[in-house]
Amino acid sequence: MRFENIGRHLILISLAALFSIPLLVLFSGSLKSKEQLTRDPYSLVSDEVHFSNYHDAVAAMPFWQYTLNSLTLCIGCVIGTTLSCALIAFSLSKIRWPGRTVLWWTVIIALLLPWHVTMIPRFLIISKLGLYNTLWAIILPTFLGEAFFIFLLRQFFISIPDELFEAAQIDGMSFWQMFSRIAVPLSIPAMATVALFKFIEVWNDFGSPLLYLNDPQKFPLAYGLERFVSSYADQTHLLLAAAVLFTLPIIILFFLAQKTFVQGISTSGIKG
Repeated sequence: MRFENIGRHLILISLAALFSIPLLVLFSGSLKSKEQLTRDPYSLVSDEVHFSNYHDAVAAMPFWQYTLNSLTLCIGCVIGTTLSCALIAFSLSKIRWPGRTVLWWTVIIALLLPWHVTMIPRFLIISKLGLYNTLWAIILPTFLGEAFFIFLLRQFFISIPDELFEAAQIDGMSFWQMFSRIAVPLSIPAMATVALFKFIEVWNDFGSPLLYLNDPQKFPLAYGLERFVSSYADQTHLLLAAAVLFTLPIIILFFLAQKTFVQGISTSGIKG
């Protein structure tokens, strides 16, 4: 049994090392000079370390403005998605009301639709509401829920015993009180998983800013980085430094929330 565990750990370590190679090449390249990177782009060891690449990359674009815009979008979208999806999932799993089954199957069908199918109708609605070229064009739709996260949270809420809510109803609790006092505290891991998924999705999102924004002062970091690439295509060392700065928050966030994330994944999506 001990040898089996050693074998599994060796396989996992090997896979982790394999998938870490692109990140190591990225980080190593970000510390090289332009000449050295051109001469030997794949070496992990550099003759000289150029930390100034990070300063130059930040100075070459409105980095902090882009970062502030990204954080604003991430926080707004995380709040909107987590709150709306939790409420919808709770109503679909623990409250009996006419049309619940129809709405549930609508959510399932929505899971099958690619984002491109609804792109034009969403753009027309956003334009009619006067939200074009504002961050609200990206934030506001998240308060209407997303099919995947509704599905994920509903599967978790199903695992909570119905007896808890039946006892709460006998004690005179409203549905909102049952949601806020019973469902939410018990579903922290699942909701944290939704929040983490959404944060990463919005942080990396390029399509929505491209579609809804045209003011450079409102661009998030993902879109700003693309503009940086087009403007400094020959400054590869600065591009790599900017890419490291863009990737670093996601890596830190995952390690900080790793335990809650794994717990939420392991307790969701296994019941229906």
